[in-house]
Amino acid sequence: MGAEEPAAPPAPTAAAATTSPAAAEDEAGNAGKRTGWRVKAAVALYVLALSAFWLGLHWDFRHKALSKAEEGLVCMCEERARMLQDQFAVSVNHVHALAILVATFNYEKQPPALDQDTFADYTARTSFERPLLSGVAYAQRVKHADRDAFERQQGWIIKTMKHEPSPEQDEYAPVIYSQETISYIEGLDMMSGEEDRENILRSRETGKAVLTRPFRLMSNHLGVVLTFPVYLVDLPPDAKEEDRVAATAGYLGGAFDVESLVENLLRQLAGNQELVVNVYDVTNHSDPLVMYGSEVPLGAPSPSHICVLDFGDPFRKHHMICRYRNKPYVPWNAITTPSGLFVIFMLIGYIIYAAWARYDSVKEDFRKMEALKKRAEAADVAKSQFLATVSHEIRTPMNGVLGMLDMLLDTELKTTQRDFAQTAQVCGKALISLINEVLDRAKIEANKLELESVPFHLRSILDDVVSLFSSKSREKKIELAVYVSERVPEILLGDPGRFRQIITNLVGNSIKFTERGHIFVQVHLADHSNLATEAKVEPVVNGTNGHNDETTAISSSVSHNTLSGFEAADSRNSWENFKFLLSHETNQMPYGTDSDNVTLVVSVEDTGIGIPLHAQCRVFAPFMQADSSTSRNYGGTGIGLSISQCLVELMRGQINFVSRPQVGSTFTFTAVLKRCEKNAVSVSKSALLHPLPSSFKGLSSLLVDKRPVRATVTKYHLQRLGIACKSVATVELALGVLSGRYGTLLNSMHRKQPSLLLIESDSWGLKMDIPLHTRFLEMKQNGCESVFPQVILLASEESDKMKAKYAVDYVITKPLKASSLAACIFQALGINITQANKEKHHGSDSLYGLLLEKNILVVDDNKVNLRVAAGTLKKYGAKVKCVESGKDALELLQVPHEFDLCLMDIQMPEMDGFEATRHIRAIEAKAHEQADDADSSEADSMARKAKWHLPVLAMTADVIQATHEECTKHGMDGYVSKPFEEKQLFQAMKKFLGPSTSS
Repeated sequence: MGAEEPAAPPAPTAAAATTSPAAAEDEAGNAGKRTGWRVKAAVALYVLALSAFWLGLHWDFRHKALSKAEEGLVCMCEERARMLQDQFAVSVNHVHALAILVATFNYEKQPPALDQDTFADYTARTSFERPLLSGVAYAQRVKHADRDAFERQQGWIIKTMKHEPSPEQDEYAPVIYSQETISYIEGLDMMSGEEDRENILRSRETGKAVLTRPFRLMSNHLGVVLTFPVYLVDLPPDAKEEDRVAATAGYLGGAFDVESLVENLLRQLAGNQELVVNVYDVTNHSDPLVMYGSEVPLGAPSPSHICVLDFGDPFRKHHMICRYRNKPYVPWNAITTPSGLFVIFMLIGYIIYAAWARYDSVKEDFRKMEALKKRAEAADVAKSQFLATVSHEIRTPMNGVLGMLDMLLDTELKTTQRDFAQTAQVCGKALISLINEVLDRAKIEANKLELESVPFHLRSILDDVVSLFSSKSREKKIELAVYVSERVPEILLGDPGRFRQIITNLVGNSIKFTERGHIFVQVHLADHSNLATEAKVEPVVNGTNGHNDETTAISSSVSHNTLSGFEAADSRNSWENFKFLLSHETNQMPYGTDSDNVTLVVSVEDTGIGIPLHAQCRVFAPFMQADSSTSRNYGGTGIGLSISQCLVELMRGQINFVSRPQVGSTFTFTAVLKRCEKNAVSVSKSALLHPLPSSFKGLSSLLVDKRPVRATVTKYHLQRLGIACKSVATVELALGVLSGRYGTLLNSMHRKQPSLLLIESDSWGLKMDIPLHTRFLEMKQNGCESVFPQVILLASEESDKMKAKYAVDYVITKPLKASSLAACIFQALGINITQANKEKHHGSDSLYGLLLEKNILVVDDNKVNLRVAAGTLKKYGAKVKCVESGKDALELLQVPHEFDLCLMDIQMPEMDGFEATRHIRAIEAKAHEQADDADSSEADSMARKAKWHLPVLAMTADVIQATHEECTKHGMDGYVSKPFEEKQLFQAMKKFLGPSTSS
């Protein structure tokens, strides 16, 4: 209220000044009243709250006491019900046994061994077994046609329950045997009463005991009559109803004293004085009949418990209702404990009475802070899902496609055309591997997947993966880059195909789920990578790298020092850690180390949509995706990550991930590989599919890139080609370096003017074209044309469009890989690419040197395959002869012949490859025998045998172990898979056509 009053004027009058203290006092009084009212209100509320607390605590104690009493009631009631059923079942069994006795001695013995006196005497002597039965009797089934004969035999007529002659009916059930206690019912027709008749008919149809409704016995107790059918013969349990009726001889009944049964039971149990037990016949639920206890309705006030009783008659239903005789008392602690706590809290309230004003203020501040916190948390919550399904198929045949692409690459092509052809070739090879992906899953589950161990070039594999996804990355305008630490050996020993498969799966997933930003693949040594993270240890498991919920895992819009400027999910892959790794790199990797194992750490980082937190626990489950919308939006079968995990485990490594929704994911795995011997390294280098040229060594370049991570990746590719590189952040700095203003940087470049100036497209300002080319024009006018660097733009768009947009000499389309970079630099420096490719293939250890002038016979019934094989072999200098059948091959391979090697297709008409190889070996064996007979010299004989053994390699697309064994079994020396690969051809033919063989 005081805040709403007007402020005092700046120049108050004397009268106003004299009244101001009074006004202040009034204000103070009003404030005191307000404070007193607030305190009184607080005290009243406090007392009311404590009273409510007292009531709540009292109710809680009381509720617990009542709950405990109800639990005891349930236990006691269930126990009594169970014992009552057991005792009733024992009595029923005795009656059943008596029915069997009657059937045995009255019908199976001729003449019957049972009469009234015997029955009465036996039942009297065995009455101790049936203490709950007031008596038992047997009524014989008499049809109307047999009534006269029966009455003459018995000497009395059949009477009704009212002791009147029974009227005519279909059949009767007169009592012929009875216990002495109920001998007054002898001769009475048990079927004369309507309910008795229904019970008798129901018992003989079911073969089970049947109960009547409760009634007063002679002892004035409530009881029921139990009726058992007596059959002439033994019937199976599943006998039909008509068979039971036909076999019925009579009925044995007994009167049960239910009240005595319950009374005896309750006397045996403790706590009887606490409970009131009632037993009801509830067959007619609307009109229950009391069998024991007082007339208490079923809806008696709680606490009470109802137990269902099963007396063996499924038609009649019985309940036992138990309740306490007296209402459960309320324990004293339900009053004393709340009262004691009430007094304690009243004292605490009195203590904090003086600080109430401060407390009120703090409470209000806390309330506002809570409201702001909830508002901030609500502003951070964001969830999204992606729907739709894209299915793709892999189409064949690939042999002709890849073969023709390979021959196309040997022709004169432009840089862009060559890049497209190489990318298509890599995609085709990837398609072949994808065909077997589902089979790989089956092999993994059957533990039949084994890894090979061959030398391979790790960086070349990563270049292939980049080629595979380069088109898609350019289409989405995302950065795709690879970096391999210099400490990683150039050649490693392992399974290149499976290693490539893991990288392809991870990068493929990143490409699929990334719409902006970058995908960055890094490879380091495990011990080296640990150096960068041991100073900053963070708990990282499969998930969000310390983010416990989805709201804290969402990205911010701040630019980050990453490959593309977008935030990455794993904070361990920061620029600081990356820079630390670069500062400790060295090219020297000794081969004489203590361990032959090399443990690689490979991370694939993307800035895609990430993985929802609820789905991260099932990322590696086969055929599982984040949800159904993932398959519809992005496609895929959901087995790539599962297969990758199994392959990593086979490589003795581990795979995990860090993912944050709307930020991205970083998958990291380790793989244990082997180091290669030095001689294996030299052989593997010569067998590379696309070996890097050595023509650029000694060149220097200047790179303009404002992002240090991306600049490091570009320098990595340039250094692979032998080109020294220094980087600056802006074009202005690059102009300064070219003009000599930055001598320090030129000193680091050995005072050599750079031959190449590479500029990232996003580092090229809007007004850079004019000053850059003006500077070059000034240098031309000064006669320095010879030192002009070639200006190359690094961009993610098409080369022709970018070259027209920016006034540059050449454009390299990203993603970068060493082969495309080398092709562009060749063009920029005026070197003929085809000539360079030919020169690098003419080494002594290359496939060209291996096949040069060699005579090779190719046998295949497919003309396209023949053309591809001949073109591939002729490319490496071989002399090729092609035939289309095994018979034609045998005609050319009659000893002597001039062929050095034969490539034989397995499946051919008329004569397949296996049969043709057997004939070739038979021809050679015959020639050996003739040579042995003609030559006495052992040396000459051995020389001819070696010459006449023609190496035969099978050409097949089926390279499983069974095919290899089959080839060896039929005399072949090995196999090569279709489509041909240079490395595979080199490995297969080296041992047959190598220098040692020739010598």
